[in-house]
Amino acid sequence: MIERITQLFPLWAVAFSLCAFLQPALFVDLKSQIVPLLTIIMLAMGVTLSPKDFTNVIKHKVAVGVGVALQFGIMPLAALGISHLMGLSTELTVGMVLVGSVAGGTASNVMAFLAKGDVALSISMTAISTLIGVVLTPLLVALLVGQSVDVPTGAMLLSLVKIVFAPVLLGLVINTLARKQVDKVQPLLPLISMAAIVLIIAIVVALNADNLSRIGPLVALAVMLHNGLGLLCGYLACRLLKFEEKVCRTIALEVGLQNSGLATALAMKFFTPAAAVPGTIFSIWHNISGSILAGFWSKRQGSKATPQDTVA
Repeated sequence: MIERITQLFPLWAVAFSLCAFLQPALFVDLKSQIVPLLTIIMLAMGVTLSPKDFTNVIKHKVAVGVGVALQFGIMPLAALGISHLMGLSTELTVGMVLVGSVAGGTASNVMAFLAKGDVALSISMTAISTLIGVVLTPLLVALLVGQSVDVPTGAMLLSLVKIVFAPVLLGLVINTLARKQVDKVQPLLPLISMAAIVLIIAIVVALNADNLSRIGPLVALAVMLHNGLGLLCGYLACRLLKFEEKVCRTIALEVGLQNSGLATALAMKFFTPAAAVPGTIFSIWHNISGSILAGFWSKRQGSKATPQDTVA
């Protein structure tokens, strides 16, 4: 039952978004809860991790290296390029770059499983990119949009340590020291994370209700292009490097599915509600596109590893 509810995440996100758009007063007063909600998501993610997930990085060092390079190389630049190409405002450009500069989202782990990818690799890459992103995200945002808007790099870095690093580390410790107790609540963690991100989306929609009808369609197109480019580049780069098929699928999903909830929270905390719109729309869309792609791949027979398997 819980699994079925969480699988309907896009539906819940759309439903709550419509509710927030039509009745913004129900959610606008919850603005101060965005960061605590994201902290809960990061803690839930940390509880699902174990030290083995980080040691797996060594086992898959080449694939992880390629994925991280694409994650923090292609995605931020693609976000900036698409924003300029479509003539987005400075606020929306900041939001797009934030989405492109954060780590991969936990949704990629579920999609990797559904797509018959390498789930262990997916979890490992999400974990390592999340930690790397604590430092790289504020630096990339400052580098790419720092000339157009004041980017509080130091404050953002400190905030990421509090919002991301500390909760993930705490969750990892809890999982290590109380494994049996964690196993009992494990099925509830995806539901808790989904409820938190859906509420974040609703709050941001409510705060932008007045101008969402004007900027929403344009931002949605930009988000779709950005997400599609990430999925395509992740897959093609791995195919060119002759990785096995399940690794190509995994890296594609890791690169294309961003931690847009984090981007939304950072936009609200350090910039403007409008800057949070790209992250909000991305949260909905990447789950839809990821589900469609995972469904397509799950029906295809995965290719066997190539003789030139460069992942190990």
